Amino acid sequence: MVHKEFKFDLYKTQFYGRYYTPSTLKAVIVLIHGMGEHSKRYEKNVIPQFLKHNYAVITYDQFGHGLTQGKRGHNPGFSYLLECIDVVILKAINFFGKHPLVLYGHSMGGNVVLNYVLRRKNHPFKAVIATSPFLKLAFKPPQWKLGIGKILAKLWPSITLSNEIDANAISRDIHEVECYQQDPLVHDKVSPNYSIALMKTGVWAIQHANWLNTPTLIMHGTADRLTSYKASVEFVNNSNGVATLELFDGGYHELHHDIIKNNVLKKLINWIDITIT
Repeated sequence: MVHKEFKFDLYKTQFYGRYYTPSTLKAVIVLIHGMGEHSKRYEKNVIPQFLKHNYAVITYDQFGHGLTQGKRGHNPGFSYLLECIDVVILKAINFFGKHPLVLYGHSMGGNVVLNYVLRRKNHPFKAVIATSPFLKLAFKPPQWKLGIGKILAKLWPSITLSNEIDANAISRDIHEVECYQQDPLVHDKVSPNYSIALMKTGVWAIQHANWLNTPTLIMHGTADRLTSYKASVEFVNNSNGVATLELFDGGYHELHHDIIKNNVLKKLINWIDITIT
């Protein structure tokens, strides 16, 4: 797949990004990946569908992920995750000119995009998509582990531990699970600056969903064992009708890699088509 690469610097870190241009361009998707993965994983299913429907894509590897420099699984602070989007918006305008912008994030990226549009009142996005957003975990971590995490967040925020993600929970497609396990850029490291911050900002987003003023699509599988689909329901219920919810019965965490991926991507693109026109 043809793409061009770009780099940018933020908080003493060099970021790696790439962008994809369709033959005819009607809007630009800013894509934010999830925990422990990287942007290139979206080349298999997601990006080709966007290009097919005349949507350009710009994406990058977040702090501590993929080809971006820095300690694996760590970031200097949640606000810097949002600042990355500020930078990439300018990159998108530079690469593609002025076209409608759509913000799309998965899992951790879903948390980041929802917090972005809630906290940045004058953002330029015409629509927002969050798949399996990390608003709350689908399971309850032991209280002792949460307590230790909060202490480490204050005393040693850069320490990284295993995120304990079960690869079998990402998809019902065995081949996709194997690809995930064999990907050299996928890792299981996470620092308190990610884990504790995402838990806090996820709850904050649910509590402030009534601030939402941009059409938003939330997609979640009901069999997601990593992030809570019930938290997505809470968010949509609090959004005063601004957010739309699509639940997929039995869907796993990575809907775009699950056995229902074609249906998921079709619904996602149809929603964008309707929303930005």
